[in-house]
Amino acid sequence: MAAPKKRTSKSKKNIRKNAWKKKVVKQAMRALFIAKLAQFDIGNVSLTTENSNLE
Repeated sequence: MAAPKKRTSKSKKNIRKNAWKKKVVKQAMRALFIAKLAQFDIGNVSLTTENSNLE
């Protein structure tokens, strides 16, 4: 029989949510940067992720 799980505290929930939001903001900023580059310099845009360190 399954036992009910303990409730996650607000602080733990907020820590996890903020970590996720940071990651998303970083990706969005990178995408915007690449889009701005592509707008002005289409020939020299590198879309590879070999140097990105998204954690």
